[in-house]
Amino acid sequence: MNVDQVRQVDVAKLVLMPGAAEAIRLWNSAGWRVVVVTNQSGLGRGLYTEADMHAFHRALVERLGGGVEAFYWCPHLPDAGCACRKPGTALFERAAKERGIDLRASFVVGDSWMDVGAGQAIGARTVLVPSKADALAACAKAPDHVARDLADAARWTLGQP
Repeated sequence: MNVDQVRQVDVAKLVLMPGAAEAIRLWNSAGWRVVVVTNQSGLGRGLYTEADMHAFHRALVERLGGGVEAFYWCPHLPDAGCACRKPGTALFERAAKERGIDLRASFVVGDSWMDVGAGQAIGARTVLVPSKADALAACAKAPDHVARDLADAARWTLGQP
């Protein structure tokens, strides 16, 4: 695909998941660090550029009111077999090393089986916020909690010992 065929990311169409801004505020108020690990195969498919992705991340942080420490992304296609694409753990391990994060004392919150699987593989506690009806059924092992929305996920995580 040539550069002229790449679709531009329209940040005006960004819609936050329910409870997202509240969740970030709750975690930040408690002194928790928020790091986003994301699969971005659209980069590998040539659907958007890395500059577009960074613009999207900036818009996301702005709409959340800040509070995201870092983004780690995998640009590879699902069948690439890389270690960084969730449910692989390479990006979590990199974030832990670069930021001094104890993965076993962490929570992985996500909307798919890939997020839950990656969290379980690193020894973190997991929260599923299903974005699809079959998200829970797709998990090989049940998450520690299934939340109604991201604010519910934040309240649950903050209540854990």
